[in-house]
Amino acid sequence: MDKTTANALLAELLAGRMPDAHGRFGPYGGRYIPETLVPAFDRLEAAVKRILPSQEFRDELGAELRDWVGRPTALSPMRNLSRRWGAEIWFKREDLAHTGAHKINNALGQALIAKRMGAKRIVAETGAGQHGVATAAACARVGLPCTVYMGEVDMARQAPNVGRMRLMGATVVPVTSGDRTLRAAIDEAFRDWVSNPDDTFYCLGSALGPHPYPYLVRELQSVIGREARAQILERAGALPDMLVACVGGGSNAIGLFHAFLGDASVRMFGVEAGGRGTGLGDNAARMPTGRPGVLHGTYSLLLQDEDGQVQETHSVSAGLDYSGVGPEHALLHDIGRAEYMAALDSDALDCVKECSTHEGVLPALESAHALWGARELARRHPGKRIIVGLSGRGDKDMPTLQNTLLSQGVPS
Repeated sequence: MDKTTANALLAELLAGRMPDAHGRFGPYGGRYIPETLVPAFDRLEAAVKRILPSQEFRDELGAELRDWVGRPTALSPMRNLSRRWGAEIWFKREDLAHTGAHKINNALGQALIAKRMGAKRIVAETGAGQHGVATAAACARVGLPCTVYMGEVDMARQAPNVGRMRLMGATVVPVTSGDRTLRAAIDEAFRDWVSNPDDTFYCLGSALGPHPYPYLVRELQSVIGREARAQILERAGALPDMLVACVGGGSNAIGLFHAFLGDASVRMFGVEAGGRGTGLGDNAARMPTGRPGVLHGTYSLLLQDEDGQVQETHSVSAGLDYSGVGPEHALLHDIGRAEYMAALDSDALDCVKECSTHEGVLPALESAHALWGARELARRHPGKRIIVGLSGRGDKDMPTLQNTLLSQGVPS
């Protein structure tokens, strides 16, 4: 993309004119859905336009975020990692939010909207389990029944989160079709909604899917970046040089990035799952080789073969192994406003060990990808101020860690 076009698209984004009336972020986004869901999406879009900016909703959401979720979350200086890596490292601590990850910001907001819309039940998908847990908790809070679809593979590696969902009253449905991970879980959640479009609200967990979901999720998660921006200015007296966050669908990253989009001095880095290597099917790194296409109702960058067939992915992290990426991230990549990297499984596991051992913080495997990105950037650009979006805590990953790091012993 030429610089003039990129600057024009960034200007549209900064002016608040994206997504446009058709749900587009430049060439990406939109709404590709079965006819049976058109009325449901029209109702949802109208409700989002009406409810999201209303002062009554904002006051209720703000109070719940403060009193129940525990916001604002801390912005913590990581002194030991700073010394080891040669840069000024800060963590935006979404691991300290209720239920242990950033997912609660979005799930709570959508549950409150569903209640206002008169929904009788909520359905959701989950990969790593954190969105499922957050949705189960939010539904318990607002008094709506909850059904969560989760791939059979993810249920096995995220067993603690399955138990948490069930304890909070959610029905967890194993998905045994397709790749049995996040992509298949989204398929099943959409099928449920198609079958029950009038009384069901679909609480989508990331900044992807048909319009208005990428916009809605970004708006609900942008509290992360607003807080981080105010906190770093108060604590350090200046903006960060860099932001780093992991990117599956991309909700925690877009939530952190959004408040800084207009700050040209702040570089933004998303870290995808490099998995086992560069081969198609061995990773979930969409930005280097992804091609435009439609998946789950939105047009974005996808991992496809030469025939346009969407490919299965791999990551040690259950929350990052998705074949597509949110449309706003695809735009940020194309215009060069955000840069994207890929961390191997081994990189992420190494950063889990280093962060846990030297800072006493056990990061989620998703977040550990961002830690690797921060470590690499610190080595390339010594002395920079770097905020890492610590999207969640690693308790949920103990079965995987037991079979990897702990089975090998954890060197000091």
